Formats: sequence, C-alpha cells, structure tokens
Amino acid sequence: MAPVRKTYTTEFKIKVVKEILREEKSLSQIASEYGTHVNVISRWRDQVLAGFPALFDDRVAQDQAAKEAEWEREREGLYAEMLADNLPLVLTHVGLLEQAHLRTVPAADYDTAEVL
Repeated sequence: MAPVRKTYTTEFKIKVVKEILREEKSLSQIASEYGTHVNVISRWRDQVLAGFPALFDDRVAQDQAAKEAEWEREREGLYAEMLADNLPLVLTHVGLLEQAHLRTVPAADYDTAEVL
C-alpha cells in the first residue's frame, strides 16, 4: 500500500515560512522541528517569495478587477441565454400557475381574482 501524503494547513505553512524568514535557524532544524522535509519547506518559502512582488504591484489589482468585470459580463450573458432558451417553458409554467390559482378561487370571485 502506498504511503499517505501529509497535508498541511495554510496557517501551518505560514508559521513555518515566517520561521524560515527570521533566519535564526537552518532549514534542516526547522524541518526537523516541524516534522517536515527540507524540500517541502523550501518550496513553501520559494512560493512566498515569488508572490511578494504581486503584493505591491497595482497592475495585479487592475488585472483582477478586469477579470471580475469580464466574469460578471459572461455570467449575465449566460443568464440571458438561459432565459431565452427556456422562455416558453417559463411562460407555460406561469400559465399553469394562473390556472391553478383560478381553480382555487370560488366561481363567484373569478371576476375579482388577481392573476399572477
């Protein structure tokens, strides 16, 4: 049977990377202390360091805002397409609801019954 891979929480990874960035201990000491392998914590450190420039780059925020606006337009288009494709079904459903409502209203009140 294959060994089960360990998974680590984000909080744990952050804690370990903070320890690495303090540079008070060697990678081997930190890996041993936290029960991980040096290669694993090195990869975490490299991921954090690679992401730092994006934290201070306004272009990233602008790109994210543009992506979100595009997603919103796409979502609205999909909703409109779904409604157009299903409009006959929706109208039929509304018609059935109206009929059911009229059936529940006494015959004397048909003239005053509100239609959905």
